[in-house]
Amino acid sequence: MDEAALACGMTVTIDTLNGDEVLAAIDDLAALRMTVFARWPYLYDGDVGYEADYLREFVEAPSAVLVAARDDGRIVGAATGSPMAAQKAQFRAPFAARGLDVESLFYFGESVLLPEYRGQGIGHAFFDHREAQARRCGAQAATFAVVIRPLDHPDRPADYRPLGPFWQKRGYEPVEGFVTEFAWKDHRDEGDTPKPMQYWLRRL
Repeated sequence: MDEAALACGMTVTIDTLNGDEVLAAIDDLAALRMTVFARWPYLYDGDVGYEADYLREFVEAPSAVLVAARDDGRIVGAATGSPMAAQKAQFRAPFAARGLDVESLFYFGESVLLPEYRGQGIGHAFFDHREAQARRCGAQAATFAVVIRPLDHPDRPADYRPLGPFWQKRGYEPVEGFVTEFAWKDHRDEGDTPKPMQYWLRRL
């Protein structure tokens, strides 16, 4: 297991989980995803069973990585990544439609962290670990997709700070026209509705 203590005055460690370690942490990881994604901008009204199944499927992909942040053994954040070729068709679609080689891409899934642990360098550590795995896999670029919400959405917090500047510091930029859709249930909805997802990308 790869472990690195963060020099931030906290007891947080960053661990790369594999195999049985992931399975043992599935319930905690699923609950964390639901907690973080319930907030803006995802507003996700989730289901623990679905979350657990999603995580199992994601990390079972060849060369997948799951990075966990722990505070005194408690999982307070997590990030995933795996080759784009292993992702669902709707995530590959914008690249495949343009004849781009998805085999050369590494896809970053969620990066979730409890609010009280933000601003301590953990987000950068998540990117460092996933980018390292992408390079080990021979990927030429890393990419992820983020939900697009209207600026006048009624649930948008007045003090919301977009993460675009953070991603740009990491070398990522939105790719014009590279938008896919993924459906989930918002808190105010009766069922799943499709949401546009904008791709960001960085050459490795």
